[in-house]
Amino acid sequence: MGFLSWIIVGALAGWIASMIMGKNEQMGGFANIIVGIIGGLLGGGIASKFFSLGKPDGINIYSILISVVGAVILLAIINAVKKK
Repeated sequence: MGFLSWIIVGALAGWIASMIMGKNEQMGGFANIIVGIIGGLLGGGIASKFFSLGKPDGINIYSILISVVGAVILLAIINAVKKK
């Protein structure tokens, strides 16, 4: 996946995940991109290692869904750590 694809999928996935987790007002565009990219890496690793699914590749529905799931997991971990 190219650099531009990472940014586009990361921005979309981070934005969707922030809305799911109720953090949309607290996060800006840059934070959404970072959370989405890290979520894509996390979600892709989980999908390929534990569920034998392929890694996200390119701009498509599968990549966005895997990235959103990973971003939601990442935001849940961040919320849990902040509460302690």
